[in-house]
Amino acid sequence: MGAKLSGSGGDRYSEDAMSEINVTPFVDVMLVLLIIFMVAAPLAAVTVKVELPPAVAKPSPNPQKPVYISIQPNGRIFIGDFATDLSALGDDLRTNIGSKRSSTKERIFIRADKNVMYGDFMGVMNMLQDNGFYSVALVGEDK
Repeated sequence: MGAKLSGSGGDRYSEDAMSEINVTPFVDVMLVLLIIFMVAAPLAAVTVKVELPPAVAKPSPNPQKPVYISIQPNGRIFIGDFATDLSALGDDLRTNIGSKRSSTKERIFIRADKNVMYGDFMGVMNMLQDNGFYSVALVGEDK
């Protein structure tokens, strides 16, 4: 004599389809998301209200005669229209600026071709810093 393990009909080991939805994983995920949002929401809110003033920067005065250093793709260096080399760059720059203006406060504009090797550019930058020229501006083409 055998016992029947499942519902009516079929063979003795058949299973009926389960028609209930298991919501436990869904509830677990929703509780984790709820906790995350409860912790993160106060951190994202700005609690101190401040009305910031508009930022209006005064334009800096243009130098009397800007000093341009140009670097060509082949590595040649020019101060204005006069050719120089890397070893004489500091002395030639001081001569070009003259004694009327403070050479350490002078802004130097660097114009480099887009195909200049990075090492050549950094050589010029390092030589400027070694000679006390720390105010450097890079010139790009406006589009």
